[in-house]
Amino acid sequence: MYVAVKGGERAIDAAHDWLARERRGAPELAEIGNDQIAGQLKLATDRVMAEGSLYDRDLAALAIRQARGDLIEAIFLIRAYRTTLPRFGHSVPVETAAMACIRRISATFKDAPGGQILGPTFDYTHRLIDFALLAEGAVPPPRDPETMPHVTGFLGRDGLIEAADPDDTEPGDLTRTPLSLPADRALRLQALARADEGFILSLAYSTQRGYGRTHAFVGELRIGLVTVEMEIPELGLSIALGEVELTECETVNQFLGSKTEPAQFTRGYGLVLGQSERKAIAMSLVDRALRWKELGEDFTGAPAQDEEFVLSHCDNIQATGFLEHIKLPHYVDFQSELELIRRIRAEALKQGTADTTEPEDRA
Repeated sequence: MYVAVKGGERAIDAAHDWLARERRGAPELAEIGNDQIAGQLKLATDRVMAEGSLYDRDLAALAIRQARGDLIEAIFLIRAYRTTLPRFGHSVPVETAAMACIRRISATFKDAPGGQILGPTFDYTHRLIDFALLAEGAVPPPRDPETMPHVTGFLGRDGLIEAADPDDTEPGDLTRTPLSLPADRALRLQALARADEGFILSLAYSTQRGYGRTHAFVGELRIGLVTVEMEIPELGLSIALGEVELTECETVNQFLGSKTEPAQFTRGYGLVLGQSERKAIAMSLVDRALRWKELGEDFTGAPAQDEEFVLSHCDNIQATGFLEHIKLPHYVDFQSELELIRRIRAEALKQGTADTTEPEDRA
């Protein structure tokens, strides 16, 4: 704490009051509500849910409101709240093949069974400010989601792509157990799903520029609703808890084969809560880059291939905490370094090794 700040506790209370006034904004303006944030700032809300590891759109909207739009601060609030919740069990793996898709595209097959569903996307919009949004307009009617098979399944029928991971062992839980290295793929995917979108985007971009052994095609990108189920041992069956919106991306990557594996395509995978296709695509590229060892490839020294580098620096809450702690008082540390510099300078002057003359004097 800033114990040396004049006013002490009263100053901190005043800072809180000032923050509350800034959060509210001009009193003559209507106060923004949680429903408006959740409904009209959906992508921001979804990012807070995804990186906060808590699927609750109303809470995410409240966190954004409290954080004045600072999404990382909102993610921090959601994670802090998440730690107070009891855990009753875990759900069974969701069936993304049964996803009711509101968006589904493939960059590898033009005529994929089920067709291409463009859905709500900025991909085909002009990057021009739409001043018509300043006026209220009509809202198009919603479209019913559709269920369709995974595109990569068609490559799998001919053995042209590696089989999906058959590992049925229970994965670790990164939210309850600290990350340890080396990490298996399940833990890596958890870390990437919670990771900062900008960090993962930069790493994925680096693999496309040659810093990694990936040349990826988007086999399929889909956004939609899946049913979450939980097994009830006492009843001997599973029950549906509800639906969640997910974004899933499978990339198809070149693989020339190894001593034990024939030439085939390999997979990169990304799965994110809510609608966040940029994060899902980036996640799948980084996932594939991190798989170099299990696929028998060479390590090229690329940052996206370095598991320790990626997983130790991808979490925005850890990064923010470590970065922002330097604004807290470091009076003792600085005084000790200040005294050290003064002592070194004094000893240098005493020995006559320091050149303190002006440049024109030396000339």
